[in-house]
Amino acid sequence: MDDTPAEQRSQPTKPIEETPFEALASICGVLVIGLFVLTFIFQNFEIPSSSMEQTLLIGDHVLVDRVALAPPSRWMPLVHYRSVARGDIVVFFKPGEPDLYLVKRVVGIPGDRIHLRNGIVFLNGQQQNEPQAGKPTDVDYYPYRDDFPAIKPGEGSDVTASWALALSGAIQGDDLVVPAGRYFAMGDNRTVSLDSRYWGFVPRENIVGTPLFVYWSFITPSDQMNKQSAGDRISFIGHMILHFLDQTRWRRTLHVVR
Repeated sequence: MDDTPAEQRSQPTKPIEETPFEALASICGVLVIGLFVLTFIFQNFEIPSSSMEQTLLIGDHVLVDRVALAPPSRWMPLVHYRSVARGDIVVFFKPGEPDLYLVKRVVGIPGDRIHLRNGIVFLNGQQQNEPQAGKPTDVDYYPYRDDFPAIKPGEGSDVTASWALALSGAIQGDDLVVPAGRYFAMGDNRTVSLDSRYWGFVPRENIVGTPLFVYWSFITPSDQMNKQSAGDRISFIGHMILHFLDQTRWRRTLHVVR
């Protein structure tokens, strides 16, 4: 039962007015929290190439978890950290190019022995079932790529000079052996992916995080990543604004990345 005097119940409650300083402090607090979340916990990335099709498409915008695969921290004891595992899709800095982000799938972890036969991965002597991975055909078979590491890289290939020199030292018998603190990563679209076969192992410290889901996907030309001029960028931004409704892949919204 409400025992408030009748004369007090009949009066409307007056809202407490917020001062301009309090309003500014609230906005700054929200911005600081948002900046912290986007900088240290999550980060958004756009997929620029077809190396991960059909898992990730050109024009997919993904939210990346920067915490789960990070080195454990004492100041965040409640956060669930875990080791990088086979099959993880990871975002990382390309070895030798610290300003370039790549996204690939981890195929081998430290100690694993890997080789390919006709595009099929053999891990520790066992043939892998990878339904998501593209396989070469008789038309586009490429010996170095598809029977890695049995064939030496040829001149004029996309293999980096540093990896061409280091490759032989990582081979034991028919296999490439993943060293401690390193990972072997490949794109799901194996016939077009420039991955660990071409530039080597991914150091643990290069791994930024793992994509969680696609928050927006827009139909994007495959050559858009090569158009870096200000005019090209402005033109494509205008194109996205005009065609936001009809060229957004709505079915991929909140698509979980696996």
